Amino acid sequence: MSPSPSELERRIAEAEPKEAGATFGTDAAVAVDQLLTALEAGQVRAAQRDEQGRWRAVPWVKRGILLAFRLGRVVDMSPPGSGVHHPFTFFDKNTVPPRLLRLDSQVRLVPGGSTIRRGTYVAPGVVCMPPMYVNVGAWVGAGTMIDSHALVGSCAQIGEHVHVSAAAQIGGVLEPVNASPVVVEDDVVVGGNCGVYEGTVVRARAVLGAGVVLTRGTPVYDLVNERVYRGSAERPLEIPAGAVVVPGARGVRDGWGAEQGLALQTPVVVKYRDDKTDTATALERWLR
Repeated sequence: MSPSPSELERRIAEAEPKEAGATFGTDAAVAVDQLLTALEAGQVRAAQRDEQGRWRAVPWVKRGILLAFRLGRVVDMSPPGSGVHHPFTFFDKNTVPPRLLRLDSQVRLVPGGSTIRRGTYVAPGVVCMPPMYVNVGAWVGAGTMIDSHALVGSCAQIGEHVHVSAAAQIGGVLEPVNASPVVVEDDVVVGGNCGVYEGTVVRARAVLGAGVVLTRGTPVYDLVNERVYRGSAERPLEIPAGAVVVPGARGVRDGWGAEQGLALQTPVVVKYRDDKTDTATALERWLR
């Protein structure tokens, strides 16, 4: 029987060394394995949404993931036959190998060099186009498509029916353990070559146009509501539900930069999602 989340939290706390140079006991390896298994089953996750809709990290889960790296040793994980004649070789910590998927996982993993790491939750109906990568601690909801050359970083939270387009980067936030997670909620479209980093929260049904880059320090100008969205040290940057965001620019107002006619990259909310947007961003069902 799997341990409860509270029991897992206790075991992780007990397994962490209390002083520098302390050695790990066998109970640490068992606790880490149980945590990674619970993450894969969706029984625990690295971030949760509270009753007010705010996303918060779950520090003990992150500490457990970090413990997995501290416990692990680098081993040869190359498949049988790799070597001079079959040069597909790789070496990683033995505690966080690629995750084992089976047909009954109901995850469509198209061949071509993709990897899903141990300790990730990947729901039934997820489609993975090659090559893409999902890192430890991430959560990927049902019906989501992760396209070619896309990254879902460690502990990132991706909702249901999201399209993470080709070459998009969803950053991971593993340290510090209480740092805000990167969150992309349900039914979001993340355009090609987008980057979502540093604890940014993209609310449900938003659309990020190709090339949009979002960080905690990025100001986002809302032309519809005539306001500016910013993150801070205390709170993440949040993109409103249904917002359609495209790359933009704002001119440098004074000094040498203004004399040179320079402008700074700035994402801009140009509209909010409507039927026309839904038609333009729809994925054919047969692709899933």
